Amino acid sequence: MTPSDTFPELQSETTYKRVLLKISGEALMGDQAYGLHPPTVARIAQEVQSVRDLGVEICMVIGGGNIFRGLQGSAQGMERTTADYMGMLATVMNALAMQSALEALSIHTRVISAIRMDEVAEPYIRRRAVRHLEKKRVCIFAAGTGNPYFTTDTAATLRANEMACEAIFKGTKVDGVYDKDPAKFDDAERYDTISYDDVLTKRLGVMDASAIALARDNNLPIIVFSLDEPGGFRGILAGRGTYTKVYG
Repeated sequence: MTPSDTFPELQSETTYKRVLLKISGEALMGDQAYGLHPPTVARIAQEVQSVRDLGVEICMVIGGGNIFRGLQGSAQGMERTTADYMGMLATVMNALAMQSALEALSIHTRVISAIRMDEVAEPYIRRRAVRHLEKKRVCIFAAGTGNPYFTTDTAATLRANEMACEAIFKGTKVDGVYDKDPAKFDDAERYDTISYDDVLTKRLGVMDASAIALARDNNLPIIVFSLDEPGGFRGILAGRGTYTKVYG
């Protein structure tokens, strides 16, 4: 049975052909306070598989906050550049974990690092990465942009533009963008759509300002959805589910 037999509505409704999935390192922790939770990593890998099986080309950027966050290390007295490089190495560890989970599902995956470490990951070469996507391999971009002072949000937007992705899918713990923190305020209201400029003006914290500006300047939509909802990634690609679209 093919994916289109299982989900015939998706075969006709899926409009995105190439997307980038951005998730935080904290998304891999599960209920833990630190590190990797293998069942959670496996579940996210299954979400990626369900979308890839529809013929969608997928690349990923994963943060490193479950292991080390450069900005937090800097705030505790560590030199900022050193702290940021440590954070980049944390993203490589997460990328390798996700690669292992995807390959357990027989999905060809490439970890592509902005910092050369040829024994464990490919160096970033744009044309080679594009070719991997064309061959339906999942590309996981690690080590951010390779430069300190840039977040993985900015790295995700940069790579999405370089790969000619049609949208960034930002998986979070909430089902979209709210006017205030829904975990703290019962009257928080979710936006179905919102402009880049409103996100910046209202300081809504969808992604950092550099990432939002880069997406705006290149007309790259950002879809914010809950990664905790099973099947949410696949459903949103079919136009279903709850999410917020940042564009315009």
